[in-house]
Amino acid sequence: MKHVLKMLDLSPEEITQILDLADQLKYEKKHGIAHPYLIGKSIGLIFQKASTRTRVSFETGMNQLGGQALFLSARDLQIGRGEPVQDTARVLSRYLDAIMIRTFDQKEVEDLAEYGSIPVINGLTDFSHPCQVLADLMTIRERFGSLKGVKMAYLGDGDNMANSLIVGGLKTGMVVSVATPDEYKPDPIVLDFASEYDTFTWTNDPYEAVKDADVVITDTWASMGVEAEKEVRQIAFAPYQVNDELMKAAKPEAMVLHCLPAYREQEITEKVFEEHADEIFEEAENRLHAQKAVMVLLMKD
Repeated sequence: MKHVLKMLDLSPEEITQILDLADQLKYEKKHGIAHPYLIGKSIGLIFQKASTRTRVSFETGMNQLGGQALFLSARDLQIGRGEPVQDTARVLSRYLDAIMIRTFDQKEVEDLAEYGSIPVINGLTDFSHPCQVLADLMTIRERFGSLKGVKMAYLGDGDNMANSLIVGGLKTGMVVSVATPDEYKPDPIVLDFASEYDTFTWTNDPYEAVKDADVVITDTWASMGVEAEKEVRQIAFAPYQVNDELMKAAKPEAMVLHCLPAYREQEITEKVFEEHADEIFEEAENRLHAQKAVMVLLMKD
């Protein structure tokens, strides 16, 4: 594992390795056991999309590992003024030990990895959100003890979350069911990958997707970059709201997860969100532990 660019790049064994180390680091953090595995290491955090959880969890995590994190907004870098990605990659590779980038185009992440000589971590693109999904898988495994055979239902937009959940879930032995409107399906590359698994289904019927689910997951209907489509999307996604009626189709003790930020009474009702708030904020916390595991595996000597 040289980089974490998208879930498609990770093998099942690598995903398990990350989750196992994340569990260990979480245990050590909870019990006051220091784990300064990255003393003297530096990671540059490039943000072309704003963030709460990504920035705080990476900066805090790197500090807890004994290293240094540098926040690099696009307006502070020459990349934001038109410098080619390959030049930025080659320069930063001479200063840093790793790069995390949160941006729009997946190609920008891939180019950083191609032209740089240090590990690159995808903090989010329009195509993929691997760090979030690693945290989701960690949270689900904590609840059920294993991922194999657990049914995960995702509802809403076939966005970066849907793409990464499908791949991560299938690679770890989960049963994955996705419901989106016809015009908002997951990426064709991901659907092609998923077509090889008889444990995957796509439907435009949210009740069919949620039937007997162990875990129900949703995401905002208008992610960064598509805010102008908000009104159109609210109409298209209204039948996919996670509410009491929909949850009746899932198993009685089903989990509900949301990568946040959540827009209550849109993709999820206030009532369902608050009933599952402990799970959702455990998921948010696990971003810290999963990303620390990724940084250790990529950067430790």
